[in-house]
Amino acid sequence: MTFEKSDDKRRFHRIFYHAGALLTGAGESYPCKIVDLSLRGCLLDFAEVWAGSEDASYQLKFDLSDEISISMEVNATHVEGNRVGFKCVHIDIDSISRLRRLVELNLGDSELLERELAALGDLAEHTASQ
Repeated sequence: MTFEKSDDKRRFHRIFYHAGALLTGAGESYPCKIVDLSLRGCLLDFAEVWAGSEDASYQLKFDLSDEISISMEVNATHVEGNRVGFKCVHIDIDSISRLRRLVELNLGDSELLERELAALGDLAEHTASQ
């Protein structure tokens, strides 16, 4: 299965955060590993070729600690072998706060993070107006 990959015009820095995660949706559960994360999405690695659907929404969940987890609704954007890129379509306030802090700690630059958050807001406004 392949999805068309859009131009690589990244507005969001990716952080490399290797952790186990669980992707669920369409009546299936897919254990996976996070390759990288951004405020806009993630790249996941699966043990087998991913057979999910481009049209389905999935729930991604991963733990930062025993008590803290991040959960987001995602849609597939591209597949390259066992690696699948997803864009975040919804994330709750607690999870975005945790993800923001994780990105901030890994970027080491709060100004860069603020620019990315502003771009995320611009992107949300643009998408809503379409």
